[in-house]
Amino acid sequence: MYPANRDFNKPFMIERIIASLSYLTVGFVGCAWLIISKFAGLRLTKFLTFHVFQSIFLSIGYVLLSFLITFIVQFLSIIPIVNKITMQVIFLLNMPILVGYSIIQIFIYGIMLYCIITSFAGKYTKIPYVSDIIGYNVR
Repeated sequence: MYPANRDFNKPFMIERIIASLSYLTVGFVGCAWLIISKFAGLRLTKFLTFHVFQSIFLSIGYVLLSFLITFIVQFLSIIPIVNKITMQVIFLLNMPILVGYSIIQIFIYGIMLYCIITSFAGKYTKIPYVSDIIGYNVR
């Protein structure tokens, strides 16, 4: 039961914490919460479902993108002149530039931090293509 003065547009603090932890743990906390709520017979809110699935899809997308880039780099390393250019680009993207972090790490941590902060604030995080896959209309 919900309190009589419950604003259904504003999520509970526990929902915001679970959503934030789901991003921080690459979707594991969200998956565990989905399993627990299924066995306990609880109905998840739209807010929590959105953030749990978005964290899972972001994690899967990151892994698939990493595999694809690795495959492309290995393919390009066979070509004699292109392999030197490819290795230079990879070196520049992975070279520490800011407090020991590379451009790729800064980008990934920036997205993660953005998702964690907005979900903890009780807002929907709009990530292009990923949020559209989930199918909720984000405000």
